[in-house]
Amino acid sequence: MYRTAGIAAAALLVALRVAPTGAVALTPQEIATACDGAEGIAHCGRRVEEVQLKRLPGLATREGDVLRVSLYPDGQTSFTDTVAPNGGRSYALWDYLDRVNMAVIYATQGDDASFVLLQRTTGRTFEVPAEPKLAPDRQRLATADFCTQGCSNAVAVWRITRDAVRKEATWTPPERWSDGSVRWKSADTLEIEYSRPGESASHTIERRLDEPGWGRIAQP
Repeated sequence: MYRTAGIAAAALLVALRVAPTGAVALTPQEIATACDGAEGIAHCGRRVEEVQLKRLPGLATREGDVLRVSLYPDGQTSFTDTVAPNGGRSYALWDYLDRVNMAVIYATQGDDASFVLLQRTTGRTFEVPAEPKLAPDRQRLATADFCTQGCSNAVAVWRITRDAVRKEATWTPPERWSDGSVRWKSADTLEIEYSRPGESASHTIERRLDEPGWGRIAQP
């Protein structure tokens, strides 16, 4: 009995060390403050990482060009910055989705940015084009990929399973948007804020997941 209790207590202590808790996404104002004066998007990512490493002790460490993220219940995954004529590829800790035990890594290559999702229980990684937003029911993620050029100009919904993150559906507006963001209003409704090229004002619309117009992605 004492030995069993001791093992359980030790396991709990390990879990507390390697499984951070709480929502820790930086607000837009915090990101703007952290990135003020940054020399490009990769430098901005590193400044955000500096904040997140302090907020999430035990989740990740930085050693020069190597970012190491702990897995659960043990192990780690490394992301190593590379140098190349096209600007190379860099990584920075961006966020932690505690309700699905997933680390969000900001990845840049030249002037392009994306996000790498690391499932800490499996060590598997999945790349998405924009910052992921977790649904209230923890079953899906949503991304909004809009910019003046080079973006897909679409909202995507991703299904989370035990060992994968798969694109489930996409929705493309009838016109190109210069900027956009998405959040979950409920488990089946997205609120999308967007701007049109040449306009300073933003607009907001809602899209239900069961509405027509979504392009469904066949699952393997």
